Amino acid sequence: MSTTIRPELSEKNPYWIEKHRYYELKHFCLQYPIWKKARAALSSLSQRPIDAVKLTGSVGDPTAKCVEAREFYSERMGLIEKAAAETDAELGDYILKAVTQGISYDHLRARVNVPCCKDVYYELYRRFFWILNRIRK
Repeated sequence: MSTTIRPELSEKNPYWIEKHRYYELKHFCLQYPIWKKARAALSSLSQRPIDAVKLTGSVGDPTAKCVEAREFYSERMGLIEKAAAETDAELGDYILKAVTQGISYDHLRARVNVPCCKDVYYELYRRFFWILNRIRK
């Protein structure tokens, strides 16, 4: 499920980030499918008000709470998508898929025929986390 990339690089590497920060960002990215599913579930505003009360645990404005939750998920998903787009215009979609689903280069190469070699891919993979680290303070 996870990639075989080493969590710690030489500090001389231009994309170096601290090992535990890398793990934090990696686990942040792995929540993407959960957020996507939760946001999709919140998209149906045709819920009865009693269902929204059960969902949020309070009585109030269920529509506003729904919008706030959608914004929460969208903001986090947007950070990851923005970092992937900044990483590389051509390979950003492959990087996004890999970091959000825990897919390795070998899997991408075998299943979707990623158009680059392993060295280029992992250089971009590291660049993605470096960019995400900058974006997500």
